[in-house]
Amino acid sequence: MSIVHVQNVSKSYGKVKALREVSFEVEEGELFGLIGPDGAGKTSLFHILTTLRKPDKGEAQILGLDVVEDYKTIRPLLGYMPGRFSLYQDLTVQENLEFFASVFGTTVEENYDLIRPIFSQLEPFIERRAGALSGGMKQKLALSCALIHKPKVLLLDEPTTGVDAVSRKEFWEMLHGLRAENITIIVSTPYMDETRQCDRIALIQDGKILSIDTPAATVAAFDRPLVAVKSDNTYTLIQTLKAYEFAASVHPFGEYIHYTDSRGHIEKQALKTYLENRGCANVVVKDINPDIEDTFMYLMEREANYG
Repeated sequence: MSIVHVQNVSKSYGKVKALREVSFEVEEGELFGLIGPDGAGKTSLFHILTTLRKPDKGEAQILGLDVVEDYKTIRPLLGYMPGRFSLYQDLTVQENLEFFASVFGTTVEENYDLIRPIFSQLEPFIERRAGALSGGMKQKLALSCALIHKPKVLLLDEPTTGVDAVSRKEFWEMLHGLRAENITIIVSTPYMDETRQCDRIALIQDGKILSIDTPAATVAAFDRPLVAVKSDNTYTLIQTLKAYEFAASVHPFGEYIHYTDSRGHIEKQALKTYLENRGCANVVVKDINPDIEDTFMYLMEREANYG
């Protein structure tokens, strides 16, 4: 059953096109990821889904309700955690939770079982002001406040940005636990490594959806040979690779450069010889399997070239 339905949604701010005819659906109980860099349009889309902004074009429905016409009915059904920590910094942990429960006409006690796995980690700090919490604890408090009224749909805009790796891992574990409550979750992130946590992902860039599929199927869309190349001087290596007559794409990934060839196959020894003849020292060329970031770059380039 489709819980979220978005069809041809566009949104502009002056001359800036934040969303360009975005369409997708999210099924009941699904953990759906919206993946893209800053400025890709993720927050604009979340603002429309949470009824904070109107689309310029297209329609969006949640639980069969229109986000514009039925916004008063939709809002109590949603839990929303914006990208920037937006709770009351001068209120304590307990006061924040009680306030958000009261806004939705419920109590902390009524839905405590839902947030217990999350809030239990905050209980030693319930008298601490929210502004004095660590990044990971702020994250847990914000999620608890978004859940306290037991929403049908939970929207999380870059919830793991700016927190440590351990807190990121714990957060995703908490989200997987919420699926047992049949809560549909839409989460955005700029971190490509978090895609495997989702049932399906939509890759978005410049306000346009590049791909929607499972993480595995998205990676499988990368249909060309790929090698990783490194040498002593990375800058020289990148410039030399870009000058190679058969180069299709050249992207830095840590100490290696990921390279694809316009011929549909890669002659590794010929490539290595070419680089060495142009002053690249200690060249290594090895076959690798693409990951989600490789696929994202590939789809982004294809969109730029063919629209």
